Formats: sequence, C-alpha cells, structure tokens
Amino acid sequence: PRKVTMFLALRELKFARGRFTLMGIVIALIAVLVVLLSGLSSGLVNDGVSGLKSMPATAFAFDKGTITDNAFSRSLVDQAQLAAWRGAEGVNDAEPMGVSIVNGTTDTDQQIDLTLFGIEPDGFLAPEVSSGHPLGDSLGGIVVSETAKRDGVKVGTIVTLDRIGLELTVVGFTKGQATFGHVDVAYLPIDTWRLIASNTATPGAPTAEAIDALDFAYSSVIAVKADSTTEFATIDSDAGTMTMLRTEAFNASPGYEAETLTLSMIQVFLYAICALVVGAFFTVWTIQRKHEIAILRAVGASRRYLLRDSIAQAAILLVGFTLLGVGVGVGVGAIMPEAMPFDLEAGPIALASALTVGLGLIGAGIAVVRISRIDPITALGGQR
Repeated sequence: PRKVTMFLALRELKFARGRFTLMGIVIALIAVLVVLLSGLSSGLVNDGVSGLKSMPATAFAFDKGTITDNAFSRSLVDQAQLAAWRGAEGVNDAEPMGVSIVNGTTDTDQQIDLTLFGIEPDGFLAPEVSSGHPLGDSLGGIVVSETAKRDGVKVGTIVTLDRIGLELTVVGFTKGQATFGHVDVAYLPIDTWRLIASNTATPGAPTAEAIDALDFAYSSVIAVKADSTTEFATIDSDAGTMTMLRTEAFNASPGYEAETLTLSMIQVFLYAICALVVGAFFTVWTIQRKHEIAILRAVGASRRYLLRDSIAQAAILLVGFTLLGVGVGVGVGAIMPEAMPFDLEAGPIALASALTVGLGLIGAGIAVVRISRIDPITALGGQR
C-alpha cells in the first residue's frame, strides 16, 4: 500500500496537471508578492534606521516624559543626566548624541537633506569610513552616508545649511548605508551640532571661538554601552531619563512604526490567504478523489499512509512553485529602481518562503484530514 499510494499521488500530479499547474501558478504569484514585500520591508527598515542599526550602542536614554513617536528629535538631555549614566553600575560607556534633520545646498547648487548625528569624534559612536578620513578634530567636517554619492556628494563637497549659512565639508563616507528617517546621515562633532541646535551658528565654517563661547551643554539622547544585567530602570530613576534598547529605539524614528506595522499586516494577510487558498483547493480535490481513497482503504492502505501521501502531494506543489515564485521575485527585485527603498536579504526571504510553504501545508493538512474519517464501504456504496 505504501508504494501504491505514492504512485497514485505522482500519477495524479501528472494526469491532473492542468488543475495542479493552475493552483501552482497561484502559489507562485503569492510567493512573488511575499518576496517583494519582504524586500520592501527590509528596504524601508534600512532606509529608516540603518544609521541606528550600525551603531554599537546597547540602548539610548531619552529625557523622561518624551513622547516616543519621533523621540530622537523631541528629547533633550543635560550634562547632569549624562554624568549619572557615566557613573552608573553596569554601564561601560555613555556618550552624548545629537539628532536633527536639516536642509542644505552643496557647492554645486544641489539641494540635499541630511540627518545630523552629533557625536564625540573619538567615541564609540564614530563610524568607520569607506573613503576619505574620520572626523578627527575638524569642527566643520562631516562623514556622510555612502548613499549620498547618488546626489553627487564627494569628499571635499561643501554643504551650506539653509537659513543659518553654516558650511560643513564632507571629509569621508561611511561603510554602507547610514540613514535615519529616510534621510542620509551626516556625522559631525557634538560641539558643532550644539552650535546648530542652539541657534547661535553664523554663516561660514564653524570656528573654535564660536564653540568656546557656546552656552548649550545639551544633547538629544545618551548612547549607552552596558552589560546585559544592567538595571536600566534604576538608572533612569536616578538620572531622570527613559531608556530604550537599540532595537526598541527604532520605533522612535520618524514613521518607522507605522510603515513596518502596515507591511507586517499585509504580509500576515498574504500568509493567511495562502493557507486558505491551498486548503480550499485540496478540500475540493479530496472530495473529488474520495472514491479512489475508499478503494485504497478497502485494500489495506492505512490512514497514516494516506495522510502522508496527500501531504507529500501538497508539499511537492508548494515547494516547487514557491521556489519558482521566489526566483521570479528575486529577479523582479533586482531591477527595482534605486530610488525605491528595496533590499533583497537572504534571511527574510528564506523565512517568508518557509512560512508560505508551512502555512500552505497546514491548510492542506486540515483539508485532507477528512481522509482518516472515510468509511470505505460507505464511500464505495455512494458511487453505485
């Protein structure tokens, strides 16, 4: 019976290839959509928070009571709060970090938007550069996301900030993408950021005299490197802050939570549709082959063999056409325009494909479980 049932399953795939091919095309189209949504999700995440993802910080401390939506731009912490974190037990390092989004114009009259990350040039937040050189002691230097090259930015480009006229010179580029809120990140010394945030910057390059005269000892947040056992709640109580782990802080960037929740909702419904469509197909198919199944049960095929055979048939269909759909999806994703935030990553695609196959098998399994309940005598009698 074991060989007979597998033989029957393969013969059904061959002789009912029209129906199976039609169902397979539906599965492949679902797989294409899953791959495209996965790539879009990864692209939006990288375009929204790649600057934060690349940071070696464990967590970020915001001023207590800051609204979590777009908290990086709303928060403002002082030196006393920074000192409390630096002296806290379990904290290996803590640095101030300023965040603000600005508009500017390059020396080639190209308008550009930048997210300024004010950091300590020699601190752990300083990015690795792929070209040019790190910030060092340059007050007016910025290290820009490598993706800014698409706007014609290069080492030596001077960016003049709108309204205040402050001039910042590109000294290097990050390794890979560094964006925040879908805007390219520009790393600059924290003192220069404070000059901008305090509204005391004057036209031209920033000077040491202007920095020395600055009376603005604030930053947006405190970037923290801490042990896994650190009691953040206790430190928050003492410092008057609220802490988010690095991955939790992604939701504090502009639009991140709304975008990811929307795409996640679409993906969930797509997986549910896959399970329902495959389940409906195999429900109808099982009803149509009820007589053949009854004959096999009558000649001694066990319920286990029949169930395994039906699931194997669904698995062949799902795996084969899901792989086809993934291949098509990857091909379509490879030709996406650069302006679209789209990234093909093996991990999310593999997970999405596994979910498509797994949920499809669950749908098929629920449909064919009726096989175990078939009474061969009744089924055969019903055909007379």
